[in-house]
Amino acid sequence: MLFATPSLDSEELRVLQEIDELRQSLRWQMATPRRWVGSLRRLTFARAVQGSNTIEGYNATLADVAAVVAGEEPLQADDETRRALEGYRDAMTYVLQLAEDPHFAFDETLIRSLHFMMMSYDLSRNPGRWRPGAVHVRNEATGHVVYNGPDAELVPALVRELVGMVNAADETHALVRAAMAHLDLVLIHPFSDGNGRMGRCIQTLVLAREAILEPPFASIEEYLGANTQAYYDVLSDVGRGSWHPESDARPWLRFSLTAHLRQARTLLARVKESEELWERCSDEAQRAGLPQRVTPVLFNSALGFRAQRSLYRSLVEDEVSDAMATRDLRAMADAGLLVAHGERRGRYYTASPDLRAVAAKIRSRRPRLDDSDPFAGARAI
Repeated sequence: MLFATPSLDSEELRVLQEIDELRQSLRWQMATPRRWVGSLRRLTFARAVQGSNTIEGYNATLADVAAVVAGEEPLQADDETRRALEGYRDAMTYVLQLAEDPHFAFDETLIRSLHFMMMSYDLSRNPGRWRPGAVHVRNEATGHVVYNGPDAELVPALVRELVGMVNAADETHALVRAAMAHLDLVLIHPFSDGNGRMGRCIQTLVLAREAILEPPFASIEEYLGANTQAYYDVLSDVGRGSWHPESDARPWLRFSLTAHLRQARTLLARVKESEELWERCSDEAQRAGLPQRVTPVLFNSALGFRAQRSLYRSLVEDEVSDAMATRDLRAMADAGLLVAHGERRGRYYTASPDLRAVAAKIRSRRPRLDDSDPFAGARAI
């Protein structure tokens, strides 16, 4: 028995409709080919990876996460954090590939495979295997047990039921189905470690298959990373300390819908800002007599990310050699748009104060986003 999907009331249907409208607007705004969309996609993916790992205590700067996502070495993250980021990057990259796979099948083997990708850096955590025994989740600050998972022998059957729920051919809205899959997997706690990351990954996968938005833009992991305590609190309230699938899942569902609503508003604001910032970076390149191929590097740097030769080559659509990339980076520094750090092979570049100021001015004009509780006036159920 899994948690029952709540029957949606008028308030939940209203919020779902608003989210759908925002997502359709996002889809429309990114449908027309624009060169900055690729950069925004990569940065959104990095924010999702950062958010999900932050919840688990793996704290890294967004610049370091973006470097790991691009296959580069982070500057500050320690070795364990780097390996955790790489594992999650690999699993989520596979999710992106599965999103458009016509032969896709969601089953227990896929869940175990994703877990192995995430956790293979530490074999003591039984990557890709159901947990062998009892599991007790502790509050790290107090040491108190806050959740006990169901008996280990129940795990295979419960996960099989979860797979059936996700694959069910009914009219459940994808956002609701994805939220319930996240809740059930986290509270089944089928693995020795990494259950939270797996729940969030599965939620993104379910949404990615819907094909309304590209997978990085469908994820709420950034929001959850920024609101970790609220996320823990609602899971605790619904979980009630142990496996209680008879509990009301509505608080979790409303929390998840609120997360989607706020994340969609944030992404819409970023889309508008990105278009303006791209144009400004293009103007700065032209003013400095630089080729337009440097615009994505200036765009990324203005957002706070560092530029290196290999990353530059991955950003630029034109074919460029290592020598050309090196010359372009030096030229941007000579023009006062980037600042060089380090020497030779370890050299990287960041935005100059003037370029950072351009981005800051654009962000300062963002209207205050509505962060009110969309269910504040709802009748208690």
